[in-house]
Order: sequence, then structure tokens, then C-alpha cells
Amino acid sequence: MTEKRTYTTTEREQAFLETVESPKYQRDIANGLNPFFSDKAPEEMQGFYTTSEIDALRILKDTERDVEDRMPVKMTNHYFNIAKNSKAVQKIVKASPEETEDLCGSEDPGYQMDYSPVPGLLHKYEMGLMYVISTCSAHCRFCYREELIARKEVERQDGTVAKKKLAQIPDIVAYILEHNAIVEKNGGTHPETGREKLREILLSGGDALVLANSKIAAWLSALAESGIESIRIGTKEMAFYPERFDDSFLTMLDNFHAVYPEVGLRLMIHFNHPDEFLAKDENGEYIPDKTGIYKFIPSTDKAMKALISRGWISVENQSPIIKGVNDDSNALRIMQRALKRIGAENHYFFCGRDIIAHRYFNVPIETAWEILNESQKGLSGVEAHARLSITHYLGKTEVVAVTNEPIPGLAGSENGVVIFKLLRNAAGAPLRGKVCIVGRNPEAIWFDDYEDRVLYDEAGLFDYTRVKK
Repeated sequence: MTEKRTYTTTEREQAFLETVESPKYQRDIANGLNPFFSDKAPEEMQGFYTTSEIDALRILKDTERDVEDRMPVKMTNHYFNIAKNSKAVQKIVKASPEETEDLCGSEDPGYQMDYSPVPGLLHKYEMGLMYVISTCSAHCRFCYREELIARKEVERQDGTVAKKKLAQIPDIVAYILEHNAIVEKNGGTHPETGREKLREILLSGGDALVLANSKIAAWLSALAESGIESIRIGTKEMAFYPERFDDSFLTMLDNFHAVYPEVGLRLMIHFNHPDEFLAKDENGEYIPDKTGIYKFIPSTDKAMKALISRGWISVENQSPIIKGVNDDSNALRIMQRALKRIGAENHYFFCGRDIIAHRYFNVPIETAWEILNESQKGLSGVEAHARLSITHYLGKTEVVAVTNEPIPGLAGSENGVVIFKLLRNAAGAPLRGKVCIVGRNPEAIWFDDYEDRVLYDEAGLFDYTRVKK
């Protein structure tokens, strides 16, 4: 039996933690479909599902197509008030029987668990991603972490089957210190893996900001004390519950920065559609100010400005492109422009991962590229920073270009090509920038749809073998 580790805070750390206030938040959450089945949902939400929609979902309950076995239903009142006037936003949180018509997909997208040296941590070269909680304020139907949110068992590389575990401070700190000590002793790289210092951590889940301020602060200070140089917090609370960014949370961040000014802090927010943050009039139109700039929802406007005004915090948005949600170049153009105008960055747009039931949600890869490319035609250079990424088992890969014309002398390119470029590999850095060229397949939603038309593959996307344990 493995001995349970303990963690002792430093005096500096303890002084910071003693300043943290942790109020309770009233998110007014509608949890599950049962309240809608039994007419016990809050009165204002009663019509969110039609009678026929409820009947269709009820028939599937306790069958292999039960939509809540795939992804539990959950929604905040703030988000409901947006969704009731937005078909795109409804698609994000409203369960549909069609979700479970085709349940093909991976229970461990990208073989993430191959890179988990300790429970709750994925070590991806110089960066670590941590599962610190297994839920969010609301649940996106297309969630990339459906196996974690739904608490499903996942088969590991060694054949064992278990639910994903959450990260614990003593285990994570011990691993960081041990890894980085070995790297330093070896002159900058790990003698066995070739990896450099583990210097950046992403607090993820689930949504890290569902945790209390005290728990977030404990993670921040423990990571800072262990030598982590930059911390990201992944959250969709800015869309689900912007009141979460209150004075107590902001003061906690201010105090953290005062004590650990050398540690970078990034908020990775997740707006999928401009309806999530732009105010609308009674006709469902965005509301312009006297200069023509669209107004934000007041609570979101207050929260965004509070974060961005703190220049030492980087606020960056990223989103998958999802069928029926934001597969619309005009919506993406409005979103990128509006966010950059207030000082938030447009980080990545993603092609959908090969999660369970991904065919219901995913837009074809070439279509996603065309939508994003079209959206950026009306943007300036600084507004159009976002790239289109798709997560291959080998690592994060950019969809660089889709061409319509053949490449002279290149057999298989008669209908044009798709160019992929490897951005990062979880195991190492040498493959960064390597490319792969495939003949076009407008119906392709995942890499295996290109297996019969690979033209050039220096990246090895189609010669992938699973990393050794």
C-alpha cells in the first residue's frame, strides 16, 4: 500500500492563504433531466424542453442510449437566461436524443492517460495539465472531458480500468520537485525522457473555478513554491456564471501576485459564441453603442474588465467549432473582434476531438478551416491571432491550409490538399513544425478519414505508435 503524502506550507504561503476569503456562490443550478421529467424544474425553465423533447429523452432513460449516461445535464440560471433566446447556446447545454445515435469514439481521446505519471496530472513536455475537479457549473454536451465529467472508467495503457482520479497537492508538488531536480542535475534535460523543466501548469477539470477561493489559492501558492513559472486556469465560468469573478476572487489574485510576482497567470476562458457575452434587444439583435460597438451583458462586462485591467493577468479565449453552435463565420468574426477590442486574446479554435458520440457534434475538418478562414477575412492582423488546432494522438496539430487546386506533379492532389503542422508533442519537442499533407476529403472529421490519401508525412501522424509505458 502506497504511503499517503503530506504537504507542509511555507511561512510565505501560509501568510497568503490567511488573506483568502471564500464566500458561497448561489449559481441557481438546474441539475439533471429528472426535474424536467417530473415538472419540478424552476418555473421559468419549464418550457426549455418541449413536451415531445421530454418524451423522447424519457424513452431513452436507463437504456444504452441514455443521454445522461454519456453526459450529465446541468445548467446555471444565468446561462439559461442566455440560452432561451439563442438557438446556438441552447445546443451547448440542451440534451438531444440524437447525441447517442452513434456512440463511436474514444474513451481516452488522444491517449491522454499515457502521459499521467501521477493521478490527476498529464505531463506534456514542459507543461502539466491537472484535473482538479470533475464538474462544472453547467455541462456542455460536446465536452472533451465527457469521460471525466460522467465519471466513466477508462482503460489505461497497462490494461487496467479505472475512473480518472483528481490531482492532490502533495503528489503533484513531489513530482514537480523530483522531475525538475533531475533535469537540473542533468544539465537541462531529463536523462530518460529528454524533457526539459516542467515549468507551466494548467488547472483544469471540470472547471477549476467551481472550487472555492481557498482551494484555488492553495493550488496557486503550492505550485509557485514548487518553482512553476506560469499557471493557467481553465474556466467557462465567464459564460456560465460571471458573478464568480467577484471582489473576493479578484483580491485573492491580487494578493497572490503581490506575494509571487514572478509567476505568470493566465485565465483561459471558453466562449463558444458571441451570444454568451453580447447583450441583445427584444428582437434578438445585438445592441450597439453610439459608435456602433456591440454592448456586453453587464455582469460579463464587469468581470472581463476587472480581469483585463490587471495587466499582469493574460485573458485568452479558446473554443471548439461545433455543429449547430458556432459553425458560422459571421459569429466567429464578431466573437474574435469583440474579445480583442476589450483586451482578451483569441488563442485557439479546435476541431472536435474523437470523444464518444463525436460524430453528432464535430464539423468536418476542412469545413472548420474554411469557416475560420472566412471569419478572419474581416479582421485585422491583431484580431486574427487564433489558429485551428486538432489534437492528434501524437500531439496538438494545426490545420494550416486547405487548397482547392492540384499541386503539379503530386499524385493524389488532384482535388487539393490539407496541410497539417505539428505544434507540440507531449513526449518531446523535436517534432514541432513537422508537416503532413493529405489529399482532400470534405467529409473527414478525424485523421482516420485521411488514411487512404496520405501524400507526405514527415510528422508521422499516420505512422503513430503508442508511447511505451
